[in-house]
Amino acid sequence: MKRKYVYFFSKKHSDGNKEMKNLLGGKGAGLAEMASIGLPVPAGFTITTEVCDLYYKNNRQYPAGLDKEVDENMRRLEKEVGKKFGDAADPLLVSVRSGAPLSMPGMMETILNLGLNDRSVAGLAAKTGNRRFALDAYRRFIMMYGSTAKGIDREEFNHAFEMLKSQRTRQRLHLPSHVKVSDTDVNDVELEELVKEYKAIYKRNIGKEFPQDPREQLWGSVDAVFGSWMAEKAVTYRRVEKIKGVVGTAVNVQQMVFGNMGAKSGTGVCFTRDPNSGENTFYGDYLVNAQGEDVVAGIRTPIKLSEFEKADPKSYKQLVDVRRILERHFKDMQDLEFTVEEGRLYMLQCRTGKRSPASSFRMAVDMVHEKLIRKEDAILRIKDKDIEGIFYPIIDPDQKDEMKRNFLVSGIDAVPGAACGKVVFNAKDAESAAAKGEMVILVRKETSPEDVGGMHAAQGILTATGGKTSHAAVVARGWGKCCIVGCEKLNINYEKEELSVGDIVVKKGEEITLNGSTGQVYRGALRLIKPEPPASFKTLMSWVDKTRAIKVRTNADTPYDAAKAVELGAEGIGLCRTEHMFFDTEERRLAIQEMIVADTLPGRIEALARLLPFQKEDFKGIFKAMNGFPVTIRLIDPPLHEFVPHTEEKQIQLADKIGVPFEKVRLRVEQLHEANPMLGHRGCRLCITYPEILDMQVRAIIEAACECSAEGVHVFPEIMIPLTIDKKELQILENRTRQVADAIIREKKVKLKYLVGTMIEVPRAALLADQIAEVAEFFSFGTNDLTQMTMGISRDDAGKFLPDYVDEKKAGVFADDPFQSLDQAGVGMLVKMGIEKGRRTKPGLKIGICGEHGGEAKSVEFCCRAGMNYVSCSPFRVPIARLAAAQAEIKKNMAKTPAKKAAVKKAVKKAKPAKKGKKK
Repeated sequence: MKRKYVYFFSKKHSDGNKEMKNLLGGKGAGLAEMASIGLPVPAGFTITTEVCDLYYKNNRQYPAGLDKEVDENMRRLEKEVGKKFGDAADPLLVSVRSGAPLSMPGMMETILNLGLNDRSVAGLAAKTGNRRFALDAYRRFIMMYGSTAKGIDREEFNHAFEMLKSQRTRQRLHLPSHVKVSDTDVNDVELEELVKEYKAIYKRNIGKEFPQDPREQLWGSVDAVFGSWMAEKAVTYRRVEKIKGVVGTAVNVQQMVFGNMGAKSGTGVCFTRDPNSGENTFYGDYLVNAQGEDVVAGIRTPIKLSEFEKADPKSYKQLVDVRRILERHFKDMQDLEFTVEEGRLYMLQCRTGKRSPASSFRMAVDMVHEKLIRKEDAILRIKDKDIEGIFYPIIDPDQKDEMKRNFLVSGIDAVPGAACGKVVFNAKDAESAAAKGEMVILVRKETSPEDVGGMHAAQGILTATGGKTSHAAVVARGWGKCCIVGCEKLNINYEKEELSVGDIVVKKGEEITLNGSTGQVYRGALRLIKPEPPASFKTLMSWVDKTRAIKVRTNADTPYDAAKAVELGAEGIGLCRTEHMFFDTEERRLAIQEMIVADTLPGRIEALARLLPFQKEDFKGIFKAMNGFPVTIRLIDPPLHEFVPHTEEKQIQLADKIGVPFEKVRLRVEQLHEANPMLGHRGCRLCITYPEILDMQVRAIIEAACECSAEGVHVFPEIMIPLTIDKKELQILENRTRQVADAIIREKKVKLKYLVGTMIEVPRAALLADQIAEVAEFFSFGTNDLTQMTMGISRDDAGKFLPDYVDEKKAGVFADDPFQSLDQAGVGMLVKMGIEKGRRTKPGLKIGICGEHGGEAKSVEFCCRAGMNYVSCSPFRVPIARLAAAQAEIKKNMAKTPAKKAAVKKAVKKAKPAKKGKKK
């Protein structure tokens, strides 16, 4: 069967419909659907996204037969409207517009009034009796075609127009210099001059006359629209918006209707509800005597829809009727473009409208209450970005001029939101300033665990290196703290305590503002606002919690983080990292460093004894914050070298503080050095070598649990041993854990249930999960390390090459960064294998995930399908995980429904008695 590349639409018949967005693009599918339900849509045809895909695959060559299909549909359009394309007396004029399957506003091209030339412009003037209108349409077409299809700088055309208005129109109207000359003030004589100047600009740039053949104009415009799909701005937009798997844009060729025919004509853009507040009010702008580009470009100030109603009540009433019809038809807020031609309304676009995060929730909940959609539809409609946008501070958008004037540099948007404060260059200064109540931004070339205190104290974090999964990004994300990484143009001078970008220098103590949602950095302190979660957020999230089948826990290391996570809906802690507590104060840092430097068992035990009360108090605070919920505490995981100083100056300071020779500290630090610490002496291997560390940590956990229990707090501790690779290894540590814990429980004479389990983060552990499950009472998949070890990629170094693996214009090996969205094909296979093997040994084995993937929507959906009991993520991603889990459950039930219907149909068919005279 011959492939169809072009789809026609008109009020009489449409080849496409709203379900064909992937093929016809959002605009094409919307036009076809509006036409088919009887709305006033100018007829036209859509060249499919498949053609765009083939165009790039075939070295910018169109598939065979496309030109004939376009000609056939152009003849069909001519018949529909009763005009001829290229006719000199009464020409059919068309627009050529892009339309991708997903909305990309302003990213691709549009050309209007196509088909005009020196002969037909006279015919149009005679036919309409409006010479000014015809010449205005022609000058617009030359400018659009020249700039869009041929790449002429649009400013050349704009400059010529401004010069004409200043030198001719102003003088004719005797307007003083302070009065602006409007486009509509220019008369037909002046427009005729402008058309000549525009054609001269075209010839000067292109080297030949402006094309007079409408067919040449058409294909030049189609080339321009398809070419705009891979324009830098469009590619960047898709990357930022994470638009994947879309093959290209469609091209819509549509009969022109004219909003620039006089006072009874105009053009507008509107939303069926307020996209900022979500309120059920008609929202939009209208421009009298204009074409669509004028509204978007902001050339003139439009009027509000309320004023449009007064000026043209008949057209406004038609538009209100269309608003009602389309919202009920599409069951969502619609973004509409329309034109009024001498009092008659035409619809030019209908697509699902973009909206603010807060309005997303309000619209979804309101539409359920209006019985327009179901609760399940409302849940599926919310995106993770909507939730992020509700909680993070943002830069007040009314400061556009200040933002433009004070822009400094761009980096990678690691954690959304905004922050401003005084620049500091080390963690100590950040902590000191915060203690005085000052707001600071911590600026580092890169961060390390030693910076954690300063990172926590700072309002935001800015680094010159790193990616979205670097240390700075991962830690900041856990706190919901604005963070920008990978600012490669940022030069940081620690000695001078200043940063520079080109000639601009910012010194310590000067203020900067971070926009973590865009990766942009500004000089000075811009005004921030904190969006207030609407009541509809709470309503919708209550539906989410009733829908999901999987629990959502949090990764939290402090009572504050734990309490915040519960506030955001967490049902326990899936990962409490004990080592983060060691950096909290100078006294703690000294105790762990003294333990590391000690070369005798008694010396290590003595140092650990000083840490014990701190750890115990931390755990008590967390247990109280999580009253009634399980708390999974991971024993020490990082290699010991991360806890000691690496500069001679700091090593000397440490030696003085703990009363040992500097040489002893230097030698110990040297001994701890590893060529590949990620695969070195860390995790459970430390507890095999230094079991006294395990003893102290287990004692702190169990003593804290016993004391909380005695106070009436419901405590459910789960002790997690990291980096397990073998059953025997786990057995040794599990036995020691129980010896310590059970002795304390007997001593305290309390009833306390606790679990001992392990992290599955080494591929060998997943492969041997059936054996490990003989010892472990629960599994928690540490997918950060599991991804590194399975793929052989260091997440700290991946920023140098991984972007090329994700970039569709380069290698395009992966659809997503595997450290942000779980590699389901590879790492996911190991996860599923680990679950299946573990539960084969122990059917009731509790299983969760505690890597960064636990808060990413697609990864959460995978965890639900894989049969996990819970996911765990940073506090501010808990609502996202709750939403993703509910969406996964809805999708699962939707997938079952067709199968159920088919099974019922089959059963009914089987149950039917055989007809008489026929054998069964």
